[in-house]
Amino acid sequence: MNTLSMAFQFKIQLKDIAKPPVWRKVSVPADFSFFQFHGVIQVVFGWNNTHLFEFKDKEYQSNLRIGIPYEDDFFDPGFAAQLKDAEEMELSAVFKKAGEKLFYVYDFGDSWLHSITLEAIGFKNEKEAVCLSGKGACPPEDCGGVWAYEEMKDIFATVPGSEAAVEYRDWLGLDEEETWDAHLFNLDAVNTNLKLL
Repeated sequence: MNTLSMAFQFKIQLKDIAKPPVWRKVSVPADFSFFQFHGVIQVVFGWNNTHLFEFKDKEYQSNLRIGIPYEDDFFDPGFAAQLKDAEEMELSAVFKKAGEKLFYVYDFGDSWLHSITLEAIGFKNEKEAVCLSGKGACPPEDCGGVWAYEEMKDIFATVPGSEAAVEYRDWLGLDEEETWDAHLFNLDAVNTNLKLL
């Protein structure tokens, strides 16, 4: 017999990306660890999970930092909070009511900053994450961050036959006339991949 479990509905959006914006809505069990939530974010956005990540309460000088502790973590008690282990903290330890926010940064070089908003708290039978909706393609991994991604989109839109566009096609593995589809999002494929977590 299934019993109802608390679930959180989040909207997660990549900051500073527009035309189109890149966001996902997900339902996640409240007892998921932040490490499991990291896995969900990787899947629903289409990241490759090849870089460090961190959850934090502010863009700068955070009072709360959650991630995977690593040897070279810079910690200055006057500047930033000690990093808490994402595998040991549940979402419900931080999120208490709708409207609360956190940030998730992925790849400390490219610095992909995601804003996370808890939209609703409910109950459901399933003990797995589900993507409810979304918009926009995830930027290519290691493309250089927001500025470089916007430049790439602009080159495909304005000078698709340029040498720069050809180089981007080669790097992305696109066909000769193909361009990057910044609107691409497939909800069914995302949820199929989530089931593999």
